[in-house]
Amino acid sequence: MNRLFVNIVFLFGIMGAAFYVQGCLNPFAPKIQTLGDSQLIVTSQKTPEEVLQNFRYAYVFKDSLLYSDLLDSNFIFVYFDPSFGTSGQFVSWGRDLDLRTTGRLFRQFDVIDLVWNSTVYKNVQKSTAELSKSFDLTLMTGEEDFRITGNAVFSFRKNPYDQKWRIVRWKDESNL
Repeated sequence: MNRLFVNIVFLFGIMGAAFYVQGCLNPFAPKIQTLGDSQLIVTSQKTPEEVLQNFRYAYVFKDSLLYSDLLDSNFIFVYFDPSFGTSGQFVSWGRDLDLRTTGRLFRQFDVIDLVWNSTVYKNVQKSTAELSKSFDLTLMTGEEDFRITGNAVFSFRKNPYDQKWRIVRWKDESNL
């Protein structure tokens, strides 16, 4: 029993020294990856742009907890469904369904990459904002890749209690 204990302590000592030599390493936390020329970091959501930076981080790292903090309690997602009726129709859903749908999206795909492109327009007031961004979304599984492009129109509200901006409305104008 003593020999087993000594071997375990010795093994953890060697592992600890290896981790120390390599620098700080948390095997349970994802590495910050460089995608393009910017690093992905989580922001404090003090501007609508920081919300979108966290949005990208949540998609790339499939972080549903961070994603849920981006959405206001009155959040609405809106998209156009061309197969609805004879000429299509706008469809919307609330925060709960969006969180479930996004969770399924995160589980379905092996790799998700979201790139925000140009800002189409931006209107920021004291506690509300509207921002339209073009985007490229790539969804990959072992067998298939899907590429979605388009615009997303976001309405934001600044929470008076924690001063974080959150998305109140997201209108998808993608090529789907």
